[in-house]
This record gives sequence, structure tokens and C-alpha cells, in this order.
Amino acid sequence: MTNHCCCISFFIPLSRWREVLLCLLLFTQLPRILGASVIQIESLGCSLSDGLFSINGRLVDKELFCKTFNSQCCQSPPSLGRKLLSESKNLDKSVLSSPRNMVVAASGIMVLLCSCLCPCFWRRRREMEHHAMSKDNSMNGLSTSAVELDSYPLRIPPSPSRFSMSPPPSRVNSLHLNLNLIIKATHHFSPSMKIGEGGFGDVYKAQFPDGQIVAVKRAKKELFEALKTEFTSEIALLSKIEHRNLVKLLGYIDQGKERLLVMEYMPNGTLREHLDGVRGKTLNFNQRMEISIDIAHGLTYLHLYSEKQIIHRDIKSSNILLTEGMRAKVADFGFARSGETEFNTERTHVVTQVRGTVGYIDLEYAKTNKLTPKSDVYSFGILLLEIFTGRRPFEKKYPDNERITIRWAFDNYQKGEVMQLVDPSMQETLEEDVLVKIFHLAFDCTASTRSQRPDMKVVGERLWAIRMKCQSRVRG
Repeated sequence: MTNHCCCISFFIPLSRWREVLLCLLLFTQLPRILGASVIQIESLGCSLSDGLFSINGRLVDKELFCKTFNSQCCQSPPSLGRKLLSESKNLDKSVLSSPRNMVVAASGIMVLLCSCLCPCFWRRRREMEHHAMSKDNSMNGLSTSAVELDSYPLRIPPSPSRFSMSPPPSRVNSLHLNLNLIIKATHHFSPSMKIGEGGFGDVYKAQFPDGQIVAVKRAKKELFEALKTEFTSEIALLSKIEHRNLVKLLGYIDQGKERLLVMEYMPNGTLREHLDGVRGKTLNFNQRMEISIDIAHGLTYLHLYSEKQIIHRDIKSSNILLTEGMRAKVADFGFARSGETEFNTERTHVVTQVRGTVGYIDLEYAKTNKLTPKSDVYSFGILLLEIFTGRRPFEKKYPDNERITIRWAFDNYQKGEVMQLVDPSMQETLEEDVLVKIFHLAFDCTASTRSQRPDMKVVGERLWAIRMKCQSRVRG
């Protein structure tokens, strides 16, 4: 057991006993020290017995004796010497007991005690601070690397509170963005650095001098003016949102004939690439479940917890990016629209031109041009079918009765042939009742009218309940 100072329990370490003993010694000798400043009258005596006179025990003649005591002693009776001796002792006591000298004595004692005890408090405080710093550092040092989904990782924390804004992007780490920096980082937009493409343009991998890797979206030259609104919209929305299931905007450049978006880099590419098997490993059931929940969390944040309600309008497998640990993030906000305005936050829909990808577009939205968050719910339902069947919304390689995935899936679901819907690349033994719940949720999301669809928060809760049921069975 290590020696340490704990002043609350009045434990004093061995190394401090020397100072304590010194304090006690000074305390006991204090009266003598203070008494030394008083004239030692008790050593003075006058005695007329036998006609002898003495001062401090030394015999003197009467004349010197009388001059010393103002000649009163010569005229006093023999008891004057003893009286003076008694008065000198009383004087010594009165000096020690006077308020002024008591204050001086008390002050001295307090100073000495503080000099001994204060180091104890100081050492104890340093130990407490060191303990707190060690605890804080240990928490900050927790690994943020993702865990494989097979081990059922803990869920992400709740979305941030509503109206919490993130700072506008202006730089990547400590690097100020400029066009020359991007050109060098992408090797002059070399085809070897190209990692994808979309409606906005090509996507390149870029590495900055400090080693940081990012993704750069470059607007198509032929659609430069037409994509101006999309470019501005994506910047305006992404600069105000931050969630672990949404791809971060790190910066942008709008200079001359170049419009660039600098995004965080996702090393595992798109969800569609994994469903097609081009990334090597096939997604297992647990990974698909976690990816579905991640997407639901991201959309819930956009609909309920961002500064203003945001409707994505282009939810599809190629717009879902995967991190190194196979966590899903929603990307590509070029078609996104705000569902609320500063002056009207209670409106139920936004009238706008239909945007999105065929096969994922809400049919009611396509007919009425009325956009609501339930349009994203519809797209998510189509995506949920895609995740667990492996099929795109339209598949030309299949027979006519199977080309439209949602119709093919719903027909088999009604026949009770749910196991026929599962992506054959999944090798696990799956329980039918779990699949029934998943596909039932997908069909609820794709209901023909928006009033019949659940909102994304409910969708996430239902997926979470399915996941917990699977986890309990594995543990059991």
C-alpha cells in the first residue's frame, strides 16, 4: 500500500512527521520565547535581612541598591524584595495573557501548522487532478475504429437536438482549399483517381500533402450552368447538418469553370457495389440489417432533427456509401429540398418538380408534384427490398413477371413464399418469421398513399426491434 496524504482522514505520511514534531516543540516553548522579551524581574531581589543587599544574587552596597530601586527599597520593610519578586511573576503572567500577545501567539501557531499541513492538501489536490486527467485521457483515447457488424455493435447515440447547427465548411483540417491544391491532389483529375460518377459529375479520390484522403465531386462541363442550382442546394444543406450516418461536406470550390465539392472519403464504396459482389465479400444478413438501421437513422435526422426539415428525394443504393467498418452513410444531396420555410413551418407538403431516380420515386409524388417526408419513406421501402433481395427496382434480365421487383416480391409475399425473396448470395440459415417482418415493413413503406406509410422514426424503431429479436435468439 503506497503512502499518500489524505488530509480528510488526518493521515500524515512518514516524511511529514519531522515538520509536525517541530511545530509541537515550538508550541511548547512559545511561552518561554515570549517571556524572554520581558525583564527578568524575578531575578532581581532586595533583602534587608542581616543588613545585606543583593542584585541578581550579587552582594552590593546599600547606596547602589537604593539608586537601582529609586531608594524606595531602602525605606521599605524587609518583605519588599519578596513583594517585588511576586509582582515580577504576576507581570510575566499578565504579559503572556494579554490579548495582543495571545493574538501573536495564535498567529504564529497557525502559520506553523499551515506550513506543515498545506503541503498535504496540495499533494492531495495534485493526486486528484492527476486521477481526473488520467480518466479523461483514457476516455479520449477510446478507439473510434468501427467494429465488424457480425459482433452486433452497440447502436449509435440519439440524433442531436433540433436546431443544432454545425459550423460552415471553409477548410479541410488545417488546409485552406484552393483549385491548385485539388488539381495536384487528384493528379490533374486523372482517370486513375476516378472512383465513381453520378448525375452531378465524376467523383475522384484525392490525397492532400498532410496525408488526408477526401472525395472530390466535379461538375460536368456540359451541364455546368444547368447544375448550378443543384450545386448551390447541396452546399446550403450539407453545411448545416452533421450526423454520423450522413456524408460530411468538408469544403467546396466555385471558381471559373470549375465547381467542386470536397466530401469525406468512404473507402468501401457504394452499397450497390457490395450487392453486386464487385467488392469481393458478400454482405451477410447482420450487415444488411445494420446498414438498413443506419440509413433509417440518417433519414430520421433529416426529417426531424436538422435545423430545417430536409427531404432527400434521391434515396437509392448507389447513394449509400460504406465506411471501412461497413457503417452506412447517406450521400448526394443535389436533389434535396427543405420541407419547411422560415415563414411556414406547418405546411404539409412542398409543390415542386419531380426529381429522383426511376424505380425509387414515390408514385403519389410523381402524380401530384407534392413532396413530403413520406416520399423518402417510399424510396426507403424500395431500398429495403433491394438490400434483402439483392435486386434493383427494375431487372431486365428476369422474366416479364419478375422485372418489377416490388410486384414480384409482393406476389411471393402474399403466397407465403418469403424465402424465395432472399438474396441467394446470403449463405446463412434465416428464420422465416424475421424475414416476414422485414418485408412487411418494406411494403408498409411503399403503400400507395402517404397517409398509410409510417414516418422514418417509426421505421427505425421497427427495424431495431427486429434486430433485437435476432440478437436475443443468437444469445439464447
